[in-house]
Amino acid sequence: MSNNRIIISLFCIFMLLAVAGCRVPDNSDKMIFRYNESAGIATLDPAYAKDQALIWGCSQIYNGLIQLDSTLEPQPCIAKRWNISDDGKTYTFILRDDVYFHKSEWFGTKDSTRRVVAADFVYSLSRILDPKVASPGLWIFSEVDTVGGNGFEAVNDTTFTIRLKQPFSPFIGLLSMPYCSVVPKEVVEHYGVDFRKHPCGTGPFKMQMWKEGVKLVLRRNEQYFEKDEKGSPLPYLDAVAVTFIVDKQTAFLEFVKGNLDFMNSIAPSYKDELLTSTGQLKAKYADRIDMVSTPFLNTEYLGFLMDGDDSPLKDKRIRQAICYGFDRRKMMKYMRNNIGRPGCNGFIPYGLPGFDTSANRYEYNPERSRQLLVEAGYPGGKGLPELKLATTATYADLCKYIQQQLGMVGINVNIDVNPPAALREQIAQSKSAWFRGSWIADYPDAENYLSLFYTPNFCPAGPNYTHFSNKTFDRLYEQAKRETDPDRRTEIYKEMDALVMEEAPVVVLYYDQILHFTHKSVTGLHSNAMNALDLRRVKID
Repeated sequence: MSNNRIIISLFCIFMLLAVAGCRVPDNSDKMIFRYNESAGIATLDPAYAKDQALIWGCSQIYNGLIQLDSTLEPQPCIAKRWNISDDGKTYTFILRDDVYFHKSEWFGTKDSTRRVVAADFVYSLSRILDPKVASPGLWIFSEVDTVGGNGFEAVNDTTFTIRLKQPFSPFIGLLSMPYCSVVPKEVVEHYGVDFRKHPCGTGPFKMQMWKEGVKLVLRRNEQYFEKDEKGSPLPYLDAVAVTFIVDKQTAFLEFVKGNLDFMNSIAPSYKDELLTSTGQLKAKYADRIDMVSTPFLNTEYLGFLMDGDDSPLKDKRIRQAICYGFDRRKMMKYMRNNIGRPGCNGFIPYGLPGFDTSANRYEYNPERSRQLLVEAGYPGGKGLPELKLATTATYADLCKYIQQQLGMVGINVNIDVNPPAALREQIAQSKSAWFRGSWIADYPDAENYLSLFYTPNFCPAGPNYTHFSNKTFDRLYEQAKRETDPDRRTEIYKEMDALVMEEAPVVVLYYDQILHFTHKSVTGLHSNAMNALDLRRVKID
């Protein structure tokens, strides 16, 4: 055999082995759910699950005390029930006794495991508070009473308690976050920082293979504790395969060709190919693709820095003039194919208690915008300096639309396009007087949104990026945190939201919408307004 033929043969063998290494073995008769994560996954340690890509990955591998259903109501998970003391400061959880960690040699032998007990939650939640771990979820336990301990206690193997410094009504929702997942001390301490790529949880899937930046394969957990309504074990899927194609257009083509089963949201580069101008799935795809749309707890906005250098934007009348000066309804129709809801109500998004359906605060009103400019001393915009709006390339077209509309009332805007990381840094360091931002709910309570305007939450320590400060708002915020009556708390939220909209530290653009696309062969995919990826009941025909 010639050298060339030998080289070619070896090359072919190498390529076959490389491809085989990225496959799930014996998958011809398996149900494998395939999706792409263009943002990539840097860790599978739930202590660092701070964004959607990480949350989706970790939610397949881990469980916590509670979980949220499709209506965002807390439901039992590892905790089969719980109660809250009359003073609202002690939470007692009764745990299931049939939950086991994924098999790991660090429990003793190669295929050994052990049952989850209350002490595992003491360890797991205390780990989030450990400054050496440096978890971005540290803030969620700010209300936990750490005097004389850390506020977490294992009363016995199946009873776990958390003590708070003061009542905090949204606290149960916080516990649904992946940060609060249970992890085994033996495995975490063996791997240290490398636990991120050697995850061990209790979830419906366990890791089989991860070639970073190429492919992640999760395999069905045969000893998963949850069952369906008929008593059949969950999950139904045999595996989940995640690819990391960065280019969204390429990922879209892979989905259309059937190489991916699921696609989340839609990018501007192909939205007109897939959707009509009114946001409906085009007829040419309707026979093979399903689209599900639900409200998304994400408020898109423009934020003003309320302190710092002198700026016309510190005048409430200028901020209100901007709020009235562009047509959100046309913006949604022509710029977003009606994906989402115009942000004319408040900062609390559609889908949460506290969203005021009766409030219609900033409908397009160019005459009111011009009047406010006159009142501020800039008739027709005369004498008003050009205002710089910092954004990213993804939102540049949206900002140009606003620029064009505001120019018609006399407000001149300069669009400053930045890389995402650079803009985040500018905002965190209070170096941008006017910026585009978004707030996706960490947990399903309006308090999470209103926390952006609480004075003690000034960034960089907290999420108050605008440095808004108002004594009345702060008093109402503290009152709402202690209020245990949900109806009364909702009314306080509405009052706070109205105050924020009157002072206008932000311009609400729109309330986002979830779009999930699947092929007709996929059934049982469930989500909620937090954009959860629940694969436990998914089947592929």
